[in-house]
Order: sequence, then structure tokens, then C-alpha cells
Amino acid sequence: MTWDYAARLTEVKARIHAAEAACGRAGAGVRLLVATKFWGPDAVVAAVRAGATLVGESRMQELEEKGPALLGAGARVHVIGQLQRNKAATAIRYAQCVQTVDSLALAERLSRLSLEAERDLEVMIQVNVSGEDTKAGVNDAEALALASAVQGLPGLTVTGFMTIGLNSREEAPVRAGYARLRDIRDQALILSERGSMPLSSAWELSMGMSNDLEWAIAEGATMVRVGTAVMGRRPA
Repeated sequence: MTWDYAARLTEVKARIHAAEAACGRAGAGVRLLVATKFWGPDAVVAAVRAGATLVGESRMQELEEKGPALLGAGARVHVIGQLQRNKAATAIRYAQCVQTVDSLALAERLSRLSLEAERDLEVMIQVNVSGEDTKAGVNDAEALALASAVQGLPGLTVTGFMTIGLNSREEAPVRAGYARLRDIRDQALILSERGSMPLSSAWELSMGMSNDLEWAIAEGATMVRVGTAVMGRRPA
């Protein structure tokens, strides 16, 4: 049986629209990023042709394999997994955005490579709002300073902030983490308006996945990252 990517995309987009309406954000235009970790080029290209034009890759080894096909199909690629500096060149070749910048050293590497490639790269600052040791990202207190420093690097534009939510089925603590990320973003924009930080472009909030996208949208998400609900169960 052929997997119906178009139908799955329609279902997830309906959830997004319902969530927007439920929290008073109808028509907010929350974007769907389809996470394609472990899926091969044929499956991902099929999803892109069905309408999943924004895709997220976590492993640079996979992106090396899938990158040419993804770009050929017209996809916009975001890096959504932890990126090692020695793998940054792959991101520069195939990605339009790296959502997981969590250190100045990584940002400096991306800046150098962007200049060498004569291109601009969008980046987001990954923040660990849950405080879980298993999650990457800077802590709340460091996020704004890092964002400002990264925005000062040539070839990079900070477009917002990203987080992986608390691993919990309880709504209140998960939403509290997302609210903290929204507050960081809002503070960045306020400081930019006052001339204290050059972060006027940092309005994106990439947060929320299949199991909690409604909570993330209620707290201001502009982009949600969904894998299984669109792609199906990951191959063994």
C-alpha cells in the first residue's frame, strides 16, 4: 500500500489550523516542518512533492545522501539536530537554516564557511527550556547574549529561537517551557527596537512536535516540527 503523504499533510495542517483558532491565533500562519530523520531520498522527495516543502534533517551523514535530491525537488532544508563543527560544511551545502546553534564556536564556524561559499545562512538559537541533561541548547540566561553575538557574525542572520519541549504528558510544565522561549524572543525584539541588540529579524519560534503542537501553538509557536504523523513509522 502506498503511503498517502498528501492526506497526512492535510491532517496535520488541519490540527495546526484548529490549534490556531482555539487559542485566538486564527490565520497566524504557523508553518509545518516535516522531520525526515532515517527516511531515504525517495520517501522524502515523495513527501516534498506532496507538499512538504519545508523539511528538517538531524544527521549530517543522511543530509549528504539526501541533499541533492531534496534541493532538486525544491525543498527548503533546516538542520534540526545537534550539529558538530566538523560537520558544518554539509549544512552549508544543503541547508537554508541551522536551528540548533548553541555555542559561539559553532556559529563562528558557520560564519566562516558561509563567507567561503559566498552565501548567507539563517540560524536559530537553541535554548534548553526544560533543563533536562539529555537536551542540547543554551540555558535561558545565556540565550540573548548568544543571539546578539551570533547576529554580529558576517554571513549569518538570526531568525529566532528553537527548543525541544519537556518530555512530559502534563500540559502545564510543557507549556511553561514554551512560554519561556516566547518571553526570550519577545525580549530580543524589544531590545532590538530600543537599539540595544541587532535582533529585529529574530521573530521565529520553532517549538512543538506531533504530541504537543497544540500546546506550542497556544504559547506562540511560528513553526512546529512533525515527523511520524506525516512520514509514518520510522524504518527499522
